Amino acid sequence: MSVTADEWRVRVDLAAAYRLVALYGWDDLIFTHISARVPGVEGQFLINPYGMTFDEITASSLVKVDAEGRKLEDSSYPINPAGFVIHSAVHGARHDAACVLHTHSLNGVAVSAQKVGVLPLSQQSIFVLASLGYHEYEGVALRDDEKPRLVRDLGDKTFLMLRNHGLLTVGPSVADAFLSMYTFENTCTIQVRAMSGGGELVPIDPRIIATAQQQAAVVTKGLGGALAWPGLLRKLDRRLPGYDT
Repeated sequence: MSVTADEWRVRVDLAAAYRLVALYGWDDLIFTHISARVPGVEGQFLINPYGMTFDEITASSLVKVDAEGRKLEDSSYPINPAGFVIHSAVHGARHDAACVLHTHSLNGVAVSAQKVGVLPLSQQSIFVLASLGYHEYEGVALRDDEKPRLVRDLGDKTFLMLRNHGLLTVGPSVADAFLSMYTFENTCTIQVRAMSGGGELVPIDPRIIATAQQQAAVVTKGLGGALAWPGLLRKLDRRLPGYDT
């Protein structure tokens, strides 16, 4: 495969993200998707070969497509049409979103089906609530006419809850989108467990949520996902090696 060094680095990170999603149990067989912009090229991004499980995906197996969903290189696999609708909409509107990550995890879908949505119940939740949008369910995302509403509901936010469907995060890098999803997934898991306990819940003061982004910058030293990413890659090298081939 002949690609630039910059594209290869993105391919490796994206393949790693797919395997990490599998490792953490957020995958849904082959039915969710993560995409990344091809660096330095307008209107092209990388997405999973539709039919491979996430723990199988490698840097070289990722499929490059254009803004119309046309494959730009040979692959024996198609792409997920619902994945293309969602990801092309976000990439087309959010040029700061180098990566878009979408899951159908059990806890994420469970909270997306709750009318109250994300509750301020955990430290993790304050970071989500500081930049969260909601998109109403319109069926499987196959129609282009849903794109403007999805883009509107995401706005300039990092986190999007797809009602009755799942979770979506965006980031300026694969690492950032993954770290945001890690936080989003944990927020939902904690909420489901807290609500199932049956006791009275203690909400977090809205004034704390208002300063969540500043708090996050202090905790991550302004590096966001990059701070945790090298350790996650080392974990993959031990548990699911081969993503970088």
